[in-house]
Amino acid sequence: MAQRLPPSKPNKPDTTQAFKSAVGATVRAVGGKADLEVSFTADRPLLTSDKARLANLPRLPTRRDIAIARGQGDAMAMRLASHDPDTHRRRAPADPDARAAFDALEQARVEALGCIRMPGMTGNIGEMLEDKLFRANMAEVSDKGDAPIAEALGLMLRERLAGLPVPPSGHALVDLWRAEVEDKAQGSLDSLLTRFEDQDEFAKAARALLRDLNLVPDSELDNEEGDEGEGDEQQPDQAQGSEEAPEEGKGENESQDADQDDASGESQETGDVEGMEAEMADIDEDAASEAGEDAPMPPPAKDGGERGTNQFQYKVFTTKFDEIVKASELCPADELDQLRGLLDKQLENLAGAVARLANKLQRRLMAKQNRSWTFDLEEGLLDTARLTRVIIDPLAALSFKVENDTDFRDTVVTLLIDNSGSMRGRPITIAAICGDILARTLERCGVKVEILGFTTRAWKGGKSREAWLEANRPANPGRVNDVRHIIYKAADEPWRHARRNLGLMMREGLLKENIDGEALQWAEKRLMGRPENRRILMVISDGAPVDDSTQSVNAGNYLEAHLRQVIEEIETRSPIELVAVGIGHDVTRYYRRAVTLLDAEELAGALTDELAALFDEPPPGYSRRSSI
Repeated sequence: MAQRLPPSKPNKPDTTQAFKSAVGATVRAVGGKADLEVSFTADRPLLTSDKARLANLPRLPTRRDIAIARGQGDAMAMRLASHDPDTHRRRAPADPDARAAFDALEQARVEALGCIRMPGMTGNIGEMLEDKLFRANMAEVSDKGDAPIAEALGLMLRERLAGLPVPPSGHALVDLWRAEVEDKAQGSLDSLLTRFEDQDEFAKAARALLRDLNLVPDSELDNEEGDEGEGDEQQPDQAQGSEEAPEEGKGENESQDADQDDASGESQETGDVEGMEAEMADIDEDAASEAGEDAPMPPPAKDGGERGTNQFQYKVFTTKFDEIVKASELCPADELDQLRGLLDKQLENLAGAVARLANKLQRRLMAKQNRSWTFDLEEGLLDTARLTRVIIDPLAALSFKVENDTDFRDTVVTLLIDNSGSMRGRPITIAAICGDILARTLERCGVKVEILGFTTRAWKGGKSREAWLEANRPANPGRVNDVRHIIYKAADEPWRHARRNLGLMMREGLLKENIDGEALQWAEKRLMGRPENRRILMVISDGAPVDDSTQSVNAGNYLEAHLRQVIEEIETRSPIELVAVGIGHDVTRYYRRAVTLLDAEELAGALTDELAALFDEPPPGYSRRSSI
């Protein structure tokens, strides 16, 4: 018989607010910080000294969603209750790989303490770890080069210390490293089990473990006492640096002008690092990372943790003057409305072409969504197209159909637009129009869209170059310019709220130089923080990275080498699908999937075709977990 559809039910009230309040109260109570601000947002979970940010919940959360949120809160609360940033910073090794492992062991320690003291945390933290490893595709790793040892050490320590089983998505990762760790460092690993109550003693044992694994040289352990004294002497300098640099959550109060407000916004964004251990470690890093010059930019991090083994070491002289800013903050509201009016006039001239492209894309996407049916079944919905069989052969069985589940809506698209001076004129106008088309069309189809831009705050280096000159021009300083990353439309922001922001691209003086590698890292980091399983990054650029200040004091191909490194990391190690469109410039020498246009007028059609083709293809390695 035909399967009848259940009657529609009235929408249930949103009960997540009471749950969020309970989680916030628990984090404050366990962490011992009554004034801690706890919020739920769509951004990557983050902990600072005065703020805890957890991943947002769906309107109707599953048991797994609730457990993951509780696990994030429990981990942050135990970090606040059982972790001393000064001790951690003093004992931390300098090598990037060793530091990542050291951070992971410390985070495993505080989470294990929570599981031991409050057994109810065990299931929550286990679900949180499984979710993080699943999103990092750790279940698919088959080579040690793709498997961060930091993650493996943290999972093994939680297993031994608190009896927390390795999550299913972490089995492959731990299996790759377990034999080597137990063979080289069994004694050091056992010593951690007896020192976990004392952070300082645990840190010493952790350094010994890293030495046995050849991540820390013996000389660091031999000079450990000297390092402590040196660290104590350096702390006032670090504190002073933290006062000079805007810290996350404090920049607005300390700023005197708009530039410092923007820098404050940048520090808020740069806290969105990958991996729970790194997110928690931000509370230790705030002062040192903002103040230090000649600090190397870490290699692109993947969803499972940091990696520091790239051959090319990219550096940033200072991030003090960088900014990540919303488009609405760069321009008065009345001027933004005027700029949007100019863009609308351009849209009027292309109204026919825009409508055709939007309809073409929407038809292809909606067809992709609606044509997924299985026919000739014995039960399901009655297939009315086959009712003629009853007339032709009354004894023939009826035919039913069932609509298949589709992964179509579980997708987010980021459009990253080059805002360099060479894009001035027709190219940037067409790019803004394309962003408008994609945002409107994909929103109708239920696909989230984010529109970002990248440029620099000044020509020829800006304040960063002035700081470099004042420091007596040290050799090989790395990037010496003030980067500006612009958010025109956030993924969760409706198009009607962000439409006027796109007019900013028409503003005279906005477009300057372009540092593509760091912009790609920033866009990737934002995408990796999204809850959707499928993530698409589309880049629009008209050339190679150009920054005269940086290129004049480093190797001529410095920025290009970094761009190639970042692209290689995303294309080979990240679940993000990357596609590039070059305007008058061959970008196929950088990107595996790319198209080059000789005329900016072709951009809208190329973007539409590339995006439609991506949706026609099954995403590589795509899998979905069923909820409990």
